[in-house]
Amino acid sequence: MKENIFDVLMYLFENYIEEVIDLPSDNDIIRTELLEAGFESYQVNKAFDWIDSLTIDANIKKTAFSSFRIFSPEEVLKLDIECRNFIIFLELHGILNVSNREIVIDRVLALDKEDISIEKLKWILLMVLLSQPDEEIAFSKMEDFVYDLRPLYLH
Repeated sequence: MKENIFDVLMYLFENYIEEVIDLPSDNDIIRTELLEAGFESYQVNKAFDWIDSLTIDANIKKTAFSSFRIFSPEEVLKLDIECRNFIIFLELHGILNVSNREIVIDRVLALDKEDISIEKLKWILLMVLLSQPDEEIAFSKMEDFVYDLRPLYLH
């Protein structure tokens, strides 16, 4: 099979939406199910590591102030202009805060061999917001974007 880590994440998200962020790293039942679904062991392990890293934001200082973000060359290679503009758009409209924005960018970069489209970015944003405490409203708004219940850019 030619699936990648993102496919494993999507499988987990679609089948375990409420539990996906709190998956115990030694959950053999879910790992076995993923292997039986045809995913490689390496991809499954990387996906679990990716999910575990969602909750590690202790190094990101939360601030109420707005910020100006300059994307690094590595980030520019990974996120095309449409993706970068979408991240900025979400931050300007209060769906992403500064710390969540940095977690999103970090998780995108963690998918090192993955091409990131705007659709994949939306799912990553949704997973990040689901993983963060007190982000139910932002998650709900982002869900509208993912399921195309709202236009991409508001006027």
